[in-house]
Amino acid sequence: MSTTYNPADPYAGSRETTEGRVYTVTGGDWDQTLGSETLGEERLVVNMGPQHPSTHGVLRLVLDLEGETVTKARVVVGYLHTGIEKNTEYRNWTQGTTFVTRMDYLSPLYNEAGYCMAVEKLLGVEVPQRARTIRVLVMELNRIASHLVALATFGMEMGALTGMTNGFREREMVLDLLEEITGLRMNHAYIRPGGLAQDLPPGAVEHIREFLEVMPARVADFHKLLTGQPIWQARLKDAGYLDVTGCVALGITGPVLRATGLPWDLRKVEPYLGYETYDFEVPTADTCDAWGRYLVRMAEVNESMKIIAQALDRLEPGPVMVEDKKIAWPAQLSLGPDGMGNSLDHVRHIMGQSMEALIHHFKLVTEGFRVPAGQVYVPIESPRGELGYHVVSDGGTRPWRVHVRDPSFVNLQATAAMSEGGMIADVIAAIASLDPVMGGCDR
Repeated sequence: MSTTYNPADPYAGSRETTEGRVYTVTGGDWDQTLGSETLGEERLVVNMGPQHPSTHGVLRLVLDLEGETVTKARVVVGYLHTGIEKNTEYRNWTQGTTFVTRMDYLSPLYNEAGYCMAVEKLLGVEVPQRARTIRVLVMELNRIASHLVALATFGMEMGALTGMTNGFREREMVLDLLEEITGLRMNHAYIRPGGLAQDLPPGAVEHIREFLEVMPARVADFHKLLTGQPIWQARLKDAGYLDVTGCVALGITGPVLRATGLPWDLRKVEPYLGYETYDFEVPTADTCDAWGRYLVRMAEVNESMKIIAQALDRLEPGPVMVEDKKIAWPAQLSLGPDGMGNSLDHVRHIMGQSMEALIHHFKLVTEGFRVPAGQVYVPIESPRGELGYHVVSDGGTRPWRVHVRDPSFVNLQATAAMSEGGMIADVIAAIASLDPVMGGCDR
């Protein structure tokens, strides 16, 4: 079995197997990058990560230093290698939700929403209004939780440990609400093709309103603790500079782009789920640095609370899943002491009252529904920027291809532009201000 190499690319080869052509990419330029020394050059190559907290767990940075100045920054990704995109090709359309929710694990509901909206666009179905409103509600709760982690890890990496403990303390309140609504703290699989897994449980609306009464004071406490702190300002201001031209050239979106003064937010410029009917602002800053990104995220927490309050006010009784029984699965879930499961009424119906309903349930669960052939791209505004789903169907019960434009992966391109020419201490602030989640990057 011979291996052929492309003369134009010495680091990529391919070979024929019984399963088809297999490609191998080696990345063999590391010897030249890390092993070359110029005569008389005082150069130090430093590996940062992948275990270092400042690299958010599984991101490796290779830095060339002259003294404490970074002359070259190289990003190494792939340590999670989850293969989620490929795995979705081997599950039915509904099961795909349980995979994509695990990519950017700090904003799982955004992954679910983007994927399901793409599937629904292929199906040509419109989800009920109540389901659309609840999607907005839980996604904005998720945005607050995600930004609180960004602020908490920012504090940890800058040495402001109280910022970390306070950030995670406030996030617990949001996770308690999401657990009450979906049955899980993370990786919810709550948003499904056609609607939602189940309706809001009794008491959830009241508990969210209680959260909205408490949270503004907690945000104000963040400002008291950090925003006016001279050390905090000194570590963030002018660190990780990247202007609007650099962001647009690299495809950078989210708070990093908005911190350059450009109010680009897909909820406003390409609205979905009725966002055009909500009253909220797009926070911006004009500093183009880590300081501005911190301020933008703090302001976005307040704007999300405004959206949540409006969503609660417009909740009307109604279904949370499409009426088409060939798509609506699982449409009969309920929350109980054992978590999520089919409602007793539904179990009684399929097990003891209707053989046809049992056959239909069996086929829907084991095989799934068919989606018309075609391809779509659906972008939404996640806490880190544009999260886009390119979904292709060949007309079967499983996706032919699911490719995700994950903002963490794209935004990490800015690392070199932000870091080179600066101090090694500012690399920490630059990476933290990007707020990358490597589960989304290594999908």
